[in-house]
Amino acid sequence: MTTTPSAIEGLRTSDQRYTIAVIDGPNVSNLARRNKRMYGPNVSAEGLGEFAQAWGARLGVVVERFMSNHEGDILEYIHESSDRVDGYVVNPAGLTTSSHAVPFALYDTGKPVIEVHFANIRASAATARGPVYGAGESTFTPFVSGQFMGMREYSYAGALLSLVLALDDETFFGAKAE
Repeated sequence: MTTTPSAIEGLRTSDQRYTIAVIDGPNVSNLARRNKRMYGPNVSAEGLGEFAQAWGARLGVVVERFMSNHEGDILEYIHESSDRVDGYVVNPAGLTTSSHAVPFALYDTGKPVIEVHFANIRASAATARGPVYGAGESTFTPFVSGQFMGMREYSYAGALLSLVLALDDETFFGAKAE
């Protein structure tokens, strides 16, 4: 980790330049063609990546993005990236209810992980931000530091901001807690 003077003035308590990996799972690559109520009318996978990287730059961090429709590729990325990133933001997407290997791999990195979803996966289909297929359970939730969901692409903004602020706080993840 290196330091940078580009941290947002008055928001962060450090000018540490973290590297945050943003991982998008199966079906995020098809974002622009998915249900507009859940995923928004104007968001594409490319636009989502640009949004996350631009927001990260404003926070004074590097956002490294990885997207795959294949669980094995995501596992390889996690194994390969764990020595160079400071934390993860993951949208499990199509792996949300079925993957066990990916949440365990993220947990094994020892790095903080924030789970994100465009929809509120716990809400009913009748709610404005609930998934059209109804509420579900995530296999990732027991292994993550926090969650943001129901805010479309803004879930990523909240996750990145919270993760960076938590990394700046030396006591947040227990490193120097009393």
